[in-house]
Amino acid sequence: MAVSANFRIKAALALTYVVFAVLLNSVGTVILQSVQSFGVSKLDASLLESFKDLSIAATSVAVVSFLPRFGYRRAMMCALAFVSVACALMPLWPTFATTELLFATVGVSFAVTKIALYTSVGLLTRGQAEHASLTNILEGMFMVGTLSGYWLFSAFVSTPGGSAGWLNVYWVLAAAALLALALLASSPLREVDGAVRLPGAARSSWRESWRVLARPLVYVFLLSAFLYVLIEQSVGTWLPTFNREVLQLPTGMSVQLASLFAGMLAIGRLSAGYLLRRVSWYVLLNCCIAAMAAVIVLTLPLAGAVKLDAPIRWISVPVAAYLMPMFGLFMAPIYPVINSVALSAMPPRLHATMAGLIVVFSALGGASGSRVTAMAFSHFGGQRAFYWSLVPVTLLIAALFFFRQRIEQATYNAAKPMAR
Repeated sequence: MAVSANFRIKAALALTYVVFAVLLNSVGTVILQSVQSFGVSKLDASLLESFKDLSIAATSVAVVSFLPRFGYRRAMMCALAFVSVACALMPLWPTFATTELLFATVGVSFAVTKIALYTSVGLLTRGQAEHASLTNILEGMFMVGTLSGYWLFSAFVSTPGGSAGWLNVYWVLAAAALLALALLASSPLREVDGAVRLPGAARSSWRESWRVLARPLVYVFLLSAFLYVLIEQSVGTWLPTFNREVLQLPTGMSVQLASLFAGMLAIGRLSAGYLLRRVSWYVLLNCCIAAMAAVIVLTLPLAGAVKLDAPIRWISVPVAAYLMPMFGLFMAPIYPVINSVALSAMPPRLHATMAGLIVVFSALGGASGSRVTAMAFSHFGGQRAFYWSLVPVTLLIAALFFFRQRIEQATYNAAKPMAR
């Protein structure tokens, strides 16, 4: 009986993460469809990224001290309920304002869910190995949701029903959110009283965050994380639009090909786990950044030369459509590696504070990347818009150089007492 209950809560957490993966990573597809269906400009459509990311950042800061008292399972159930309602509103009230409301709701709900979900992993596992195993399974399911989301949306984009026919995908997502909610409601989760913070914990957490930010290692790391997410979102979010406008592919095919970017991210992160046993993290990341720049420089001239006169089939898709997702393969290891290196250099008591700062700065980077790319798309066109990513790529090389210096200094300072 206990095994059944434990499996049920894990399945509920996995399904919850899949639902949020589909919704969070649909922003690029929804930007493309909003331009076509609602007639908004690319610059206005790019605000969807900000609605998502800024709400994640603000909520992450606001709810950390509140969630333990409210209850993690209850918090996730409320988040899923709000998301299901927001999804149902999309086909019922098809406007761009509803789309903005949806992504704001998804952002708030995901911030709550991610904090609650990661805390719940500790309640469901015993020992470091079991904890790592369940965490990896859940992150794997998140990637499954990301990949399947592209194909789910493309199926509805390709169906008849006018310019708003694609909105019927949200009935499926609302049903999935309700199913996850029902699984959570029927799955017991033993939440320990020791997790409840005492009065004044929120103020203490704020003071701790400011003390952590005063460390040079931390702000160099956060700059690196900010630049990475800025690059990832600027390319990943706008890849469907790039495929549609620059490569002149059908809308459904544009979305499907963009799923290769998520697939390359998954392959890159799995491969890095093997490579890091044999190569220095700093050497590996610099090679990855150089390869990212090479993909941009080699692919965009090919994209500009595309001239399509006949109907497009998979066999006749321009080479650039397959080369551009390779950007994700090389950038994939950067984010988890710098997170791991930074956290390993910090005392365990500061890890929770660091995790909150990572969420905030990642959200700010995502919102900035999408906004700047939207401005470049509007003023210079899709081909030139992706060239701008070479600027933060170059800045990331410099940030990693100073990051390594701070890591070496922190390691040296930690070893000095032992040397005495």
